[in-house]
Amino acid sequence: MVVQTEREDTIWYECETCGLLFDERSDASEHEKRCDDSDPSYIQ
Repeated sequence: MVVQTEREDTIWYECETCGLLFDERSDASEHEKRCDDSDPSYIQ
């Protein structure tokens, strides 16, 4: 599920599985479909 949150006067959409933030709800929803709760591959 994607959660709407506000930080620094900006609305963000957070993946409840991994906590990644997106500025577009559609991006967050698309990500969440593929999210496996592991760290993103670009974070090492």
